[in-house]
Amino acid sequence: MLLLFLFLLIAAACSNGEEGTESTESPEPAETPVSTEPKSEIEGGSGKLIIYTARDQSVVDQVVEMFNEKHPDVEVEVLTMGAQQILERVRGEKANPQADFWWGGTQSALMVAASEDLLESFTPSFDAAIDPLHKDAEGRWYGEMLLPEVIMINSDVLSKEDAPQDWDELLDDKWKDEIIIRGVLASGTMRTIYSSMIYRQGPDTPEKGYEWLTKLDANTKEYAQDPTNLYLKLARQEGTVSLWNLQDILLQRELNNQPFDFIYPESGAPILVDGVGLVKDGKNQANAELFYEFLFDKDVRAQLAEDLFQIPTRTDISAENMPAWYKELDLKPLELDWEIMSEKEAEWMQYWDENVKS
Repeated sequence: MLLLFLFLLIAAACSNGEEGTESTESPEPAETPVSTEPKSEIEGGSGKLIIYTARDQSVVDQVVEMFNEKHPDVEVEVLTMGAQQILERVRGEKANPQADFWWGGTQSALMVAASEDLLESFTPSFDAAIDPLHKDAEGRWYGEMLLPEVIMINSDVLSKEDAPQDWDELLDDKWKDEIIIRGVLASGTMRTIYSSMIYRQGPDTPEKGYEWLTKLDANTKEYAQDPTNLYLKLARQEGTVSLWNLQDILLQRELNNQPFDFIYPESGAPILVDGVGLVKDGKNQANAELFYEFLFDKDVRAQLAEDLFQIPTRTDISAENMPAWYKELDLKPLELDWEIMSEKEAEWMQYWDENVKS
């Protein structure tokens, strides 16, 4: 009996010791879901994505809808403003970035942002398909599409034959008070056009360019505060001529039935590289990278060319997959040094604003 009692006592002690061992090791399995959480964040696909964009609202709506079809758990928040305003806002928020992705910026603005360390380096999967002229050497920005800057007309009033055929014709007295310009300083498009007009007169002698812009200013009836205001005034025939980018003219004509058409200047057009980039130290970088890759997907680029008249920078998209309007386009560029344009744009535009604009 005594032996039986001792046996039971020893068995109970062993049992208690095993339970104690299991309880001290039990936190390890509990840590498994915790360790997978950072992996989920790195891969992206859920949470927020905050985008600053200069894109037209119709473009934003379609692209974000397409993106959310593929990544439904990403909550996309888009703030729309001019490209120059994006630069100033990202610059002002450098110590505490509020955006993750910069969608729609001029080559000059993005070059300035890169030089100020406002953009994150990133090498996407499509890197080899982008011409070196259309991207940053350190991967801080990539050109998404090409935007020829052209002469815009109200086609209810002017035929293509009667409209100005080249830049210098805009200075003719016959166009006095017929020209309406989108407010220049807030617009990457207009800053590029105006800087190009200074450059074509000679970048080493900007005074000649200022003189040219003074004559244009004399023929300008009004500076519209934003693109919507510009479209409204031109449609109402408050003016008949403007300067704008080809894509937005086609968008307004084809999707919104606006009476707009364009003249591709005989001497060539500034072909703006309109790009994108990751905001440095953005809080949702993984989702921003997902959007980056999505935006440059070959099928997406072909669809956006068909639906939204975008000219892709990717060089590996077959012309057979592109729409008829693209195949008919003859892109003749103005010869510009974009490094000089980037360096001088702020100086030139400040002078224009303080000394030329009436």
